[in-house]
Amino acid sequence: MFLKSSTPVVPTLAGDYPEWHRGREHFSLWYIEIEHPELLEYLNQLRSVFSDFLYKPNTRQFHLTLFICGFLTQQKPIWNDDFGIEKMHQHIQYLTDNSQNKFQLKTGRINSFESALFVEIIDENGILLKLRHLLGQSCDEIAPLDYCPHLTLGLFHQDFNSDLIFNRINSIEQKRFEFSVDQLTFGTYNAKILQGQLYPFHQFQLGDV
Repeated sequence: MFLKSSTPVVPTLAGDYPEWHRGREHFSLWYIEIEHPELLEYLNQLRSVFSDFLYKPNTRQFHLTLFICGFLTQQKPIWNDDFGIEKMHQHIQYLTDNSQNKFQLKTGRINSFESALFVEIIDENGILLKLRHLLGQSCDEIAPLDYCPHLTLGLFHQDFNSDLIFNRINSIEQKRFEFSVDQLTFGTYNAKILQGQLYPFHQFQLGDV
């Protein structure tokens, strides 16, 4: 999962990936969109610093993925990665019933998965895992992995040697931020567009502490 030294990264190849989307368009997830101005400026600077390694175009907003739902459908689900819209309403009801409040998160260091560069997120109070547990009560997450909260800077576009990535990481000044989370967003992206924009479908406002 995490990138190891002296190994090739896993590149993202341009393509339509029909075997995955099967003609469906709207892939859905719960996420936290980053709106902190100074943090956004820093993330954009990092994306520029590493631009020679990263897949382009990339129009996806900086966000923290909370729970991956699947292909949103108004019909009865057919495939195991379909997500009926009634499940979204169940999620909203669970969040409402459990009185979710605003919370704080911190950024950590730049790190890398085998296929993507990211900034670590530090959740000192374990709020993200609590929210994931709540959302997981009504459905299974699609392709679950060991959850590692992060902000993706981009996907790699070639099979670069990982030492090049680590050397670049170690050569730049890194900053830390703390930011408040006051809403959760359920949204979708077009499954046929790699790194395409996220479109909010429902925004759940968190309460005051």
